[in-house]
Amino acid sequence: MRPNPDWSELPLRPEVAQAQPYGAPQLDVPVRLNVNENPYPPSQSVRADMAAAVLAASASLNRYPDREALDLRQRLAGYLGHDLTVDQVWAANGSNEIMIEILQAFGGPGRSVLTFTPSYSMYPEYARDTHTTYLTSPRTADFRIDPATALDTIVHQGPAVVVVARPNNPTGTPTDLGLIARLAEASPGMVVVDEAYQEFSDQPSALDLLGQHGNLIVTRTMSKAFAFAGGRVGYAAAHPAVIDALRVVRLPYHLSAITQAVAAVALDHATEMLAGVAELVRTRDATVERLRQTGLDVVDSQANFCLFGPLADRHAVWQGLLDRGVLVRETGPAGYLRVSIGTPDDMDRFLVALAQVRKGRDT
Repeated sequence: MRPNPDWSELPLRPEVAQAQPYGAPQLDVPVRLNVNENPYPPSQSVRADMAAAVLAASASLNRYPDREALDLRQRLAGYLGHDLTVDQVWAANGSNEIMIEILQAFGGPGRSVLTFTPSYSMYPEYARDTHTTYLTSPRTADFRIDPATALDTIVHQGPAVVVVARPNNPTGTPTDLGLIARLAEASPGMVVVDEAYQEFSDQPSALDLLGQHGNLIVTRTMSKAFAFAGGRVGYAAAHPAVIDALRVVRLPYHLSAITQAVAAVALDHATEMLAGVAELVRTRDATVERLRQTGLDVVDSQANFCLFGPLADRHAVWQGLLDRGVLVRETGPAGYLRVSIGTPDDMDRFLVALAQVRKGRDT
């Protein structure tokens, strides 16, 4: 190989050679509403406690961190409740790493993962990166999971892993716990309930079902409700044997001492860190109503975002918003855009910009 090869000359796996790196645009614009971040940062007092924790952790940065993250997992178990113990909780660098570990342990060559589309755009990439066959089953016209279709697919396809985003991303739709239980009963392998946005939902958590289904895994993240996206902590709750399986495939020392220390502070201040959730829910509901008043269809959402359309040229609308300093996400079903819920001022600016774009271009 020549000293300066280009992409086409690298001996890449075929499925990687045709791919592009994942990632929503990271642009410096006044109103960023594209990756479902919490717009309310930690308070000054919480940041001071985080800084003190970093200073304390730095005294032993010459040593590897606790590879089991026991203190952090204990705090996470306390936060989740449901009488969970530390051996029923696992933590990693975001829920992305949790999902990769699940497919490393339970997926892989000759095995498949099933999800219900449209859903989170990273699911097929998790499958690709772990050599797991990616299967999909379509949601209904209102983006729900049809029980008969889902159960029939599981029976006939026999996936090693079933993944349900609940609330779903990018639609924000919930899934009834009764259906989750039926999926767990019918599945020959593991059932993962991705609850990245659970704190914004008024539905009970799938954690209620853990004691009844040993093949159930509930995943969460601190990136959204906890306003901790920059901290990169995701976690899972499951039977201790399942957690042990994730421990087998995890990278050594995968959570830095700094990450563990700052996340512990965030959990110690959980009430304050989650204080913005109620405001975001109110702003979400108000945004949905205001969008509907403009004649748009908006999917009922249980998350901190909403999906709206239909738009004849959604990319033109996306670009028009960006030209006015508002960044949303071009994702999901054709003709729709997803907007994260920001502060009331953020949403006012978004709605003004959207009105200007639609007035200037009939979409």
